[in-house]
Amino acid sequence: MQLILTIDGNKYIVDVEVLEGEEIRTPDSFQALTSTIQSKQVVTPSPQPLAIQPVSDGLPDNKVCRSPIAGIVQRVNVQVGQKLQVDDLLVVLEAMKMETNITAHSDGTVKKIMASQGEAVKSGQALIEFE
Repeated sequence: MQLILTIDGNKYIVDVEVLEGEEIRTPDSFQALTSTIQSKQVVTPSPQPLAIQPVSDGLPDNKVCRSPIAGIVQRVNVQVGQKLQVDDLLVVLEAMKMETNITAHSDGTVKKIMASQGEAVKSGQALIEFE
């Protein structure tokens, strides 16, 4: 059974286990309190999916490598000016004790490195910019 309790203006939903066949002793102050509790139906809205926030760094997706997950940069495997081919290893991220290899999605040249070892990055954050 669930009850809604209001304490200092804050509402709390509590689960109450009803025991059968056992004597329950309660203090007199609790008896007075329970007489003021009313049963109410609680309608919980269904959860809505989180909206994906657009990336606002102004960099075109075909000229940048973005982090697919939030994590910590373990290794940056490229240098500015380095020529790349598809699937070359760019960055290694760690998230939840697992490493994720981030590779180049197209051929190009490294224009700018925007992440460094040990840095925490967010999902969608630009890591490497290409020419």
